[in-house]
Amino acid sequence: MTLRSELDRRALIGLLAAAGAAPLPARAQGRAFDAADYGRIPVIDMQAGLGPPEDPLAGVRESGLTAISTTVGLVGNGPGRWDSVVSDIAGVEAAVDAYPHALSIVRRASDLAAARQAGRLAILLNTQDTTALDGDAGRVKALKDLGVRVLQLTYNKRNLCADGCLEPGNAGLSDFGRQVIHEANANHLLLDLSHGGQRTVFEAAQACTAPPAVTHSGCRDLVDNPRNIYDREMKAVADKGGVVGIYFMNYLRVASGGAPVDGRAEDVIRHVEHALQVCGEDHIGLGTDGGIPAVQVTDDLRAAYKSKYDFRVKSGFFTPGDAPDIYNWIPDYNTPHRFLNLGQDLAKRGWPTARIEKLVGGNFNRLLGEVLDA
Repeated sequence: MTLRSELDRRALIGLLAAAGAAPLPARAQGRAFDAADYGRIPVIDMQAGLGPPEDPLAGVRESGLTAISTTVGLVGNGPGRWDSVVSDIAGVEAAVDAYPHALSIVRRASDLAAARQAGRLAILLNTQDTTALDGDAGRVKALKDLGVRVLQLTYNKRNLCADGCLEPGNAGLSDFGRQVIHEANANHLLLDLSHGGQRTVFEAAQACTAPPAVTHSGCRDLVDNPRNIYDREMKAVADKGGVVGIYFMNYLRVASGGAPVDGRAEDVIRHVEHALQVCGEDHIGLGTDGGIPAVQVTDDLRAAYKSKYDFRVKSGFFTPGDAPDIYNWIPDYNTPHRFLNLGQDLAKRGWPTARIEKLVGGNFNRLLGEVLDA
């Protein structure tokens, strides 16, 4: 997957599912969370992509986002991983050069505040795998020099560092993985444990000397999907001062009989509130694993999604819950201002404004400040 194909994947969305789940219990309504609250705070999506090549700024202003973390480089084992990182970074830099009034790349934590003050979207570059290192932990410093600021240890399958979440052996960290974690901490990169196996997440959190993150996942104690994280591992990340980000994906939901279904707003809320209970309000955030703009479903989009599904099956990245006609998005939040809508939904459930502000960006903003400028 190139950066373009990854962004295209995140733009592939579909129709509402008919399968239902019990509604969330009603709670006392708190003070409304309004656009004024939203407009004065950091709003960070820790796994997102820009709009299509013809309009990369689609939805950016409307979204209210102040920063996103976006992926560069191919995932999985195979040739050309390093070159793909270099090529994709050049693509992001070209977009920033084309729209300097609207976009900027984050090199240090202070760039987040500077971009927000200037009205620009700050972009963090992340890799969702460490296969580009090709067995050389010294390349972590080279990734930093290229502009990468978030390093994800594994992507679903086993690599030289550790087992991903789809690897049945669940073997955890290797010695090389511990070297890579040391280098990530020493070079002030945020270590991302999303897509990691159960032992990998726990052992990596224990091995970190700086706070780690799970930027985009769900709660496995609620929905037993391998892309979700068990309570013990979420708490291990929080106990190290890290942040767990909840994604907006169908892996948050399971239908009767286990058939794949699209997710709903109530699923996001359920997982966010569970993570709150496990991690505490200072250690939760959001990483949608989607694009910024709302996407219209077309025949071309359906065909492209089917092609992407076939690729994931062939490559071994297939995750329970995937299906050629099930789309990894939350139809209820198919709008650029999905974080504002979620905040308003949580306010109706009694969430105080300060807690909502932490969820939609404050906690990740703090974490990036602690790690990038440590």
